[in-house]
Amino acid sequence: MRGPGSVEDALRVVIAEDSVLLREGLTRLLTDRGHEVVAGVGDGEALVKTVDELAADGRLPDVVVADVRMPPTHTDEGVRAAVRLRAAHPRLGVLVLSQYVEEQYATELLAGSSHGVGYLLKDRVAEVREFVDAVVRVAEGGTALDPEVVAQLLGRSRKQDVLAALTPREGEVLALMAEGRTNSAIAAQLVVSHGAVEKHVSNIFLKLGLSQSDADHRRVLAVLTYLRS
Repeated sequence: MRGPGSVEDALRVVIAEDSVLLREGLTRLLTDRGHEVVAGVGDGEALVKTVDELAADGRLPDVVVADVRMPPTHTDEGVRAAVRLRAAHPRLGVLVLSQYVEEQYATELLAGSSHGVGYLLKDRVAEVREFVDAVVRVAEGGTALDPEVVAQLLGRSRKQDVLAALTPREGEVLALMAEGRTNSAIAAQLVVSHGAVEKHVSNIFLKLGLSQSDADHRRVLAVLTYLRS
């Protein structure tokens, strides 16, 4: 499994998308940037079977990119397959794509952990660099949440007591953390200093009761608190 900051360049990717045109397009985007698409499938059951077979051969891919809605019902086959794969292969990164923001699917996918998981709108694929960066980040164990998804979750979460103590700026910082952004990226987005972001992050940890002694990574715990609230 890759770790954050891995110097390895080429990812091994499985793509699950019932639109052949989009599947081929995603394959081209990734292979043009040096990554290897080891399989492409058109439904959730084929996705689970393919990944299980690759894992059994000692060739577990780094990341799966899957549409939320696939045959036969075009409802939640993709996200259900993603949840099954995360349970069976904890080291596998999973990035799901959706036409619309669907909070239920986002929260279901993130219910276990935000480690190595992403949820993007399909429109984001057009922003090639950001899309490929998201695939790499998820493969390395990070988080990649679409800003529109975060915006909806934030709107709901602001009503919850657990986040009521955060200032508006701290709420913005936590939302950007949930998108998977580093402190440097947050500073650039908000046009503030790196030190200011570090202070906000420290305040968020303090207000959410995430002490230095927590065994799990406090950043992940903060994002999970935010998403579950």
